Amino acid sequence: MSAESVLTAETGRISGFDPAKAMDLASLQALSKIYEGLLQYRYLDRPYRVEPCLAEGMPEVSTDGMVYTFKIRRGIFFQDDPCFTKTGGVGRELGAEDFVYGIKRVADLKVGSTGYWAFRDRIVGLDEFRNRSAAGADYEALVAGLDTPDRYTLKITLKRPFPALLWILTMNYACAVPREAVDYYGNDFGSHPVGTGPYILKSHVHNYRLEFVRSPKWRETGRTDRYPGMAEAKDQAAGLLSDAGKPLPFIDRIVNYVVTDPSTRWLMFLSGKLDVTTLTRDNWDAVVTPDRKLCKSMADQGIVMEAIPSLDTAYIGFNMEDPVVGKNRLLRQALMAAFDRDRWVRFQNGRVTPATGPIPPAMAVTDRAPSLFPFNLSRARELLAGAGYPGGKDPVTGRRLELTLELGAADSETREMAEVLASFMDQIGVVLIPRFNNWPAFLKIIEQRRAQLFFLTWMADYPDPENFFQLFYGPNGTPGANRCNYRNEAFDRLYEKAATLPEGPEKRSVNAGMEQIVKEDCPWLFLHHSMTVVLRHPWLGNYKPHDFPMGMNKYYRIESPKAEVRRPKDR
Repeated sequence: MSAESVLTAETGRISGFDPAKAMDLASLQALSKIYEGLLQYRYLDRPYRVEPCLAEGMPEVSTDGMVYTFKIRRGIFFQDDPCFTKTGGVGRELGAEDFVYGIKRVADLKVGSTGYWAFRDRIVGLDEFRNRSAAGADYEALVAGLDTPDRYTLKITLKRPFPALLWILTMNYACAVPREAVDYYGNDFGSHPVGTGPYILKSHVHNYRLEFVRSPKWRETGRTDRYPGMAEAKDQAAGLLSDAGKPLPFIDRIVNYVVTDPSTRWLMFLSGKLDVTTLTRDNWDAVVTPDRKLCKSMADQGIVMEAIPSLDTAYIGFNMEDPVVGKNRLLRQALMAAFDRDRWVRFQNGRVTPATGPIPPAMAVTDRAPSLFPFNLSRARELLAGAGYPGGKDPVTGRRLELTLELGAADSETREMAEVLASFMDQIGVVLIPRFNNWPAFLKIIEQRRAQLFFLTWMADYPDPENFFQLFYGPNGTPGANRCNYRNEAFDRLYEKAATLPEGPEKRSVNAGMEQIVKEDCPWLFLHHSMTVVLRHPWLGNYKPHDFPMGMNKYYRIESPKAEVRRPKDR
């Protein structure tokens, strides 16, 4: 009997397993092992493309781009769970209604989903369902744009063309959710995930450890999902096709450790307790050579380093409902002009690209334009005076202006980052006061609109600028994706127009207009775009960095047993 194949990896604190509510990366990666959607990303393809997951094939799309018809795969079953009382705990077969129910939950006001932005004003009848849900959602009520002509057919009808719909349908907000689980577990549903995916949650020790095991249902029901069989030659050279056509998943058990301290995470990786980790600034100089190569001592151990520019933007958000920063554009512009980009890049070991706006360079809507408010202390002081705070002082109190920055961690790297940011503002007389929170408390502060300033990184949900622009769309205010609660009527009109346009010159022009508005209004202090640097041990196979890694664990392979993959120094 072959040894059990186990993947060990790090994770952050998760907020829960409810597909309608998960928004942070750690929660998304956790629930994506369990839940599936109609579509998924093709694992090896670059540029990114989608392919069927629980759908039989790609949808039939009407000539006007308004109706998408999906056929659902037959013989797909939810995992066994006590919630299936009618079958004695045996998981039932998936149907088209499970997608309708999942989307309705996202629309239900009382669920408090973070993801309604994905469907708002897009699906016929769904906004009306949402409005009625304030008095109690009737899940039996028909929504015209979510039709199920039969058990295995789902027809989605849009109000207007929305080409990004296919990207949206890869997301957790569009996953299949069994109503039985929500009814059975009630308010505790977020701790009892029930999906069709390759893994089930075996245990969860809060803020410490998550363990997932293969879902027996995949084997019992003969799931035919297989590793991709086509890729570019460079992927073949990297050994990424050795499992082409073989049934998934390859790993028996996944253990994720919640590790928030970079030093602890690093030691766990070096000792082999983590198979893969991301490289942070604390260890950069010790691991990476001046020519950006992995140092010889680690390369000799077979450790592999891979780096890709991330589709993300790190920023400081201004709560536009805050009476100090929200109503004072000149103040926000002054803080932007006080941000020393060169020093920030040095602080980040050169692992980042300074942000001049909200869109990552890899999906830039126009040629990369300079910041409207580049680092310039003289201009920052002039803007600050114009904002009513000459020399950084409030003329009413005579004291220096104090602003509070909410942070979602308290590790050494976060504290050092806060010190650097505070030093930038100190040069114009503004006092930046950091407040360190654990991640769930931090999210709650933002969702309750109590933050004044907050540090976040938005990682793209899909490779389209629309996914970043929706962060500034007025109706998407918290608990939606517009965390800063920004509203600009001109921007909203352009956003609504761009969402209907196919890729081309007209859409790029509209996108450029939106970017200009946001860069002038400064609802964010634009910080940087990251370079994701991953280190992995040689026994982790089939690994390819991905900007949208949700659900990708099913492709990985662990050479079993790991002990047979010996490091050179042990020989």
